[in-house]
Amino acid sequence: MYLGIDLGTSAVKTVLVDGAQRVIASESRPLTTVSPQSGYYEQDPAQWIDATFATLDALKASHAGELAAVEGIGLSGQMHGATLLDASLRPLRPCILWNDGRSAAECLILEQRWPALRATSGNKAMPGFTAPKLLWIATHEPDIFAAIKLVLLPKAYLRLVLSGEAIEDVSDASGSLWLDAARRDWSDAALAATGLSRDHMPRLVEGCAPATTLRAELARRWGMTRQPVIAGGAGDNPAGAVGIGAIGPGTAFISLGTSGALMAPTSRIAANPDRAVHTFCHAIPAMWIQAGAILSAASCLAWLARLFGVGEAELLAPLGARPQAPSPVSFLPYLAGERTPHDDPAVRGMLDGLSHGTDRGTIVQAVLEGVAFALADCREALADAGIAIAEADVIGGGSRSPFWLSVLANVLNVPVHRFVGGETGAAFGAARLGRLAVTGEAIAAVCTRPERIETFEPDAELVDTYAGRLPAWRELYRPRH
Repeated sequence: MYLGIDLGTSAVKTVLVDGAQRVIASESRPLTTVSPQSGYYEQDPAQWIDATFATLDALKASHAGELAAVEGIGLSGQMHGATLLDASLRPLRPCILWNDGRSAAECLILEQRWPALRATSGNKAMPGFTAPKLLWIATHEPDIFAAIKLVLLPKAYLRLVLSGEAIEDVSDASGSLWLDAARRDWSDAALAATGLSRDHMPRLVEGCAPATTLRAELARRWGMTRQPVIAGGAGDNPAGAVGIGAIGPGTAFISLGTSGALMAPTSRIAANPDRAVHTFCHAIPAMWIQAGAILSAASCLAWLARLFGVGEAELLAPLGARPQAPSPVSFLPYLAGERTPHDDPAVRGMLDGLSHGTDRGTIVQAVLEGVAFALADCREALADAGIAIAEADVIGGGSRSPFWLSVLANVLNVPVHRFVGGETGAAFGAARLGRLAVTGEAIAAVCTRPERIETFEPDAELVDTYAGRLPAWRELYRPRH
């Protein structure tokens, strides 16, 4: 038996997977985010631990026998967050999250200090990444910066609590800007540019490699017969790729979680930092992922549900299974700024084209289409790096909506597929990494494609109509630098 634990932004999801790769049970606990001011987003690391332990306690209550047999654990996590620990390995402040935009000025400083940043990391300095956050801390909270003993990404902090060791995998580390993406190792020059050294960093491992073991007292708490191996794991999107078997070139997938992304695994680095394409090491050795990332995806639908005071399912139900025509209203999904292709933390969302005849369904459809148009921008940025997208699999909570997937197929003009359990893809991928760390099996034998339950084909008429709408949608964007 294997466990996959996904430390997301909105929830911790834990899945229990058997040797036949069947999800035996799953548990989820919500997380809350605090925004001290506009563009700032933080979480208390203590709630990550509480939520994770709650999912495992629940699994013990419902599936004690299966949990007792767990041999390997894989961790997946929200990327880029700055979790700062003191000499006693206690958090010095709340974690600054991936969608936090406060360090825009520091990005410019970082690129000036280290001109080789883009060539070495494969990325442009953007506020979401970890390194600029540390420059912001050094300037605005110097006492905290001086007290830093260790800088961890969210899932590495969870691993520290579970195992007692500070270890990170190379896929998650890629999102820090401190990693030499080609060498898959920390860059001393990058660390020096932010006033840090390797002494502040966790040990690095590959995602499918054994990293450490669960603490003996925690294994006893959950009734486990042994101390399970904990794998290197992965950032949430690389873990999602492992979960759907996207482990080689020629595959592409869309993540519709809190944030969104269009990603393609590659056997070589195909960076395009000028268009804000992200370069990450894959959780699989000698592989990378090129990604266009948007800061708000399914969170746009959650925002709308809060605004109307109803559940997301109630918003989606009247739309049916397929769009008949584009919404007359346009939506920019920049509720927390944007990454690909604009790199603009200050831009905000917009509804355009409202009239007396606008109803709720019109707005809901516009929101789904706005996210799809933003992913079309990502596809164009990837194309500039030589990556063509012929079809795409979809994971994340948004993959539950047939209407949304149909919109994506027509906006991107490619077939779009969804899977059984696609909404828990990252946790399932983490469980696969936990298995690989224990068994040493061939990666391709474990990371197979799950069953596709539905394919959404583009409709030629709608493809043309959406293509005609895209230029006007792009014209709505105005930089707020």
